[in-house]
Amino acid sequence: MKTIKQSYHIHSTPKKVWQALIKPAIIEKWGGGPAKMDDKVGTKFQLWGGDVWGENIEVLANKKLVQEWYGGKWSKPSLLTFTLEPEKTGTRLDLFQTDVPENEVQDIAEGWKAYYLGPLKTYLES
Repeated sequence: MKTIKQSYHIHSTPKKVWQALIKPAIIEKWGGGPAKMDDKVGTKFQLWGGDVWGENIEVLANKKLVQEWYGGKWSKPSLLTFTLEPEKTGTRLDLFQTDVPENEVQDIAEGWKAYYLGPLKTYLES
Protein backbone atom coordinates (compact mmCIF):
# COMPACT_ATOMS: atom_id res chain seq x y z
CA MET A 1 0.00 0.00 0.00
CA LYS A 2 1.17 3.50 -0.84
CA THR A 3 0.60 7.10 0.25
CA ILE A 4 -0.34 10.18 -1.79
CA LYS A 5 0.36 13.74 -0.61
CA GLN A 6 -0.71 16.84 -2.54
CA SER A 7 -1.18 20.52 -1.72
CA TYR A 8 -3.26 23.11 -3.55
CA HIS A 9 -3.46 26.87 -3.09
CA ILE A 10 -7.00 27.96 -3.91
CA HIS A 11 -7.90 31.64 -4.26
CA SER A 12 -11.07 31.27 -2.19
CA THR A 13 -12.09 31.22 1.46
CA PRO A 14 -11.85 28.06 3.59
CA LYS A 15 -15.67 28.14 3.90
CA LYS A 16 -16.16 28.08 0.11
CA VAL A 17 -13.53 25.33 -0.32
CA TRP A 18 -15.26 23.34 2.41
CA GLN A 19 -18.62 23.71 0.72
CA ALA A 20 -17.10 22.46 -2.55
CA LEU A 21 -16.02 19.31 -0.69
CA ILE A 22 -19.29 18.54 1.10
CA LYS A 23 -22.29 20.03 -0.77
CA PRO A 24 -23.64 17.78 -3.55
CA ALA A 25 -24.91 20.70 -5.66
CA ILE A 26 -21.44 22.29 -5.69
CA ILE A 27 -19.67 18.94 -6.18
CA GLU A 28 -21.79 18.43 -9.29
CA LYS A 29 -20.80 21.89 -10.61
CA TRP A 30 -17.07 21.03 -10.55
CA GLY A 31 -17.66 17.58 -12.00
CA GLY A 32 -17.82 15.02 -9.14
CA GLY A 33 -21.52 14.23 -9.48
CA PRO A 34 -23.94 12.75 -9.15
CA ALA A 35 -22.93 13.01 -5.51
CA LYS A 36 -24.27 12.02 -2.11
CA MET A 37 -22.31 13.87 0.58
CA ASP A 38 -22.66 16.05 3.68
CA ASP A 39 -20.62 17.19 6.67
CA LYS A 40 -21.73 14.59 9.22
CA VAL A 41 -19.64 11.85 10.81
CA GLY A 42 -20.96 8.47 9.69
CA THR A 43 -22.31 9.70 6.35
CA LYS A 44 -21.98 7.10 3.61
CA PHE A 45 -20.99 9.15 0.58
CA GLN A 46 -20.80 8.54 -3.17
CA LEU A 47 -19.14 10.55 -5.92
CA TRP A 48 -19.37 10.16 -9.70
CA GLY A 49 -22.61 8.25 -9.29
CA GLY A 50 -21.03 5.65 -7.00
CA ASP A 51 -17.68 5.04 -8.76
CA VAL A 52 -16.06 6.27 -5.53
CA TRP A 53 -17.70 5.73 -2.15
CA GLY A 54 -16.95 5.58 1.54
CA GLU A 55 -17.73 7.08 4.91
CA ASN A 56 -16.97 10.33 6.74
CA ILE A 57 -15.11 9.41 9.92
CA GLU A 58 -13.96 12.83 11.20
CA VAL A 59 -15.41 16.25 10.41
CA LEU A 60 -14.19 19.66 11.61
CA ALA A 61 -16.17 22.22 9.60
CA ASN A 62 -14.03 24.42 7.33
CA LYS A 63 -10.85 22.73 8.62
CA LYS A 64 -10.61 18.95 8.28
CA LEU A 65 -12.43 16.05 6.62
CA VAL A 66 -11.30 12.45 7.12
CA GLN A 67 -12.90 9.70 5.05
CA GLU A 68 -12.59 6.02 4.31
CA TRP A 69 -12.48 5.78 0.50
CA TYR A 70 -13.18 2.89 -1.83
CA GLY A 71 -12.73 2.76 -5.58
CA GLY A 72 -12.98 -0.23 -7.89
CA LYS A 73 -12.84 -3.59 -6.14
CA TRP A 74 -10.64 -2.66 -3.20
CA SER A 75 -10.63 -5.17 -0.35
CA LYS A 76 -10.18 -2.40 2.23
CA PRO A 77 -10.56 1.38 2.14
CA SER A 78 -7.84 3.96 1.86
CA LEU A 79 -7.83 6.69 4.48
CA LEU A 80 -8.20 10.19 3.04
CA THR A 81 -7.59 13.42 4.94
CA PHE A 82 -8.30 16.90 3.61
CA THR A 83 -7.05 19.81 5.74
CA LEU A 84 -7.80 23.46 5.01
CA GLU A 85 -5.59 26.31 6.20
CA PRO A 86 -6.39 29.97 5.59
CA GLU A 87 -3.68 31.96 3.83
CA LYS A 88 -3.40 35.65 2.95
CA THR A 89 -4.67 35.11 -0.59
CA GLY A 90 -6.94 32.11 -0.10
CA THR A 91 -6.79 28.59 1.29
CA ARG A 92 -4.19 25.84 1.29
CA LEU A 93 -5.86 22.47 0.85
CA ASP A 94 -3.66 19.50 1.78
CA LEU A 95 -4.57 15.99 0.74
CA PHE A 96 -3.08 12.96 2.50
CA GLN A 97 -4.25 9.51 1.38
CA THR A 98 -2.87 6.30 2.88
CA ASP A 99 -3.38 2.63 2.04
CA VAL A 100 -3.69 3.27 -1.70
CA PRO A 101 -3.39 0.04 -3.71
CA GLU A 102 0.15 -0.05 -5.11
CA ASN A 103 -0.94 -0.86 -8.67
CA GLU A 104 -3.29 2.18 -8.71
CA VAL A 105 -1.28 4.87 -6.90
CA GLN A 106 -0.09 6.72 -10.03
CA ASP A 107 -3.56 6.79 -11.62
CA ILE A 108 -5.17 7.93 -8.38
CA ALA A 109 -2.56 10.66 -7.81
CA GLU A 110 -3.16 11.96 -11.34
CA GLY A 111 -6.92 11.62 -10.86
CA TRP A 112 -6.81 14.02 -7.90
CA LYS A 113 -5.27 16.63 -10.19
CA ALA A 114 -7.32 15.97 -13.31
CA TYR A 115 -10.77 15.06 -11.95
CA TYR A 116 -11.17 16.21 -8.36
CA LEU A 117 -9.03 18.95 -6.81
CA GLY A 118 -7.92 20.48 -10.11
CA PRO A 119 -11.52 21.02 -11.28
CA LEU A 120 -12.61 22.08 -7.77
CA LYS A 121 -9.86 24.74 -7.76
CA THR A 122 -10.79 25.90 -11.27
CA TYR A 123 -14.47 26.13 -10.34
CA LEU A 124 -13.81 28.17 -7.19
CA GLU A 125 -11.38 30.52 -8.92
CA SER A 126 -13.56 31.28 -11.95
